[in-house]
Amino acid sequence: VQLAESGGGSVQAGGTLTLSCVASGFYYSSYCMGWFRRAPGLRREGVATIDGQGQVFYGDSVKDRFTISKDDAKRTLYLRLINLRPEDTGSYYCAHDWARPCRPNFVADFQYRGQGTQVTVSS
Repeated sequence: VQLAESGGGSVQAGGTLTLSCVASGFYYSSYCMGWFRRAPGLRREGVATIDGQGQVFYGDSVKDRFTISKDDAKRTLYLRLINLRPEDTGSYYCAHDWARPCRPNFVADFQYRGQGTQVTVSS
């Protein structure tokens, strides 16, 4: 599985972005996909996951502001980010796995991960 993220950018606080992740190769819609992020000098943080049945799970810091979704026909995972804050700044990665629990706590360790897309939020 190869994953390619896009959609990052620079916005002001309160702004909105939509990230996309296209999967190629062996992609199984019944398995888990998710997003994690990493800010400079900080550890990786699970953001959101979505399982094969469409159940979604969010990290505490992004609940009510971020929305994860997917389009299996397009093999594309999305992350809608609203009301962005400076602390949301970082590189955002999508990930795919079928063995680990489909929860934000595990997504940073998923077997397949993309190269990331940068999100910068200024105050």
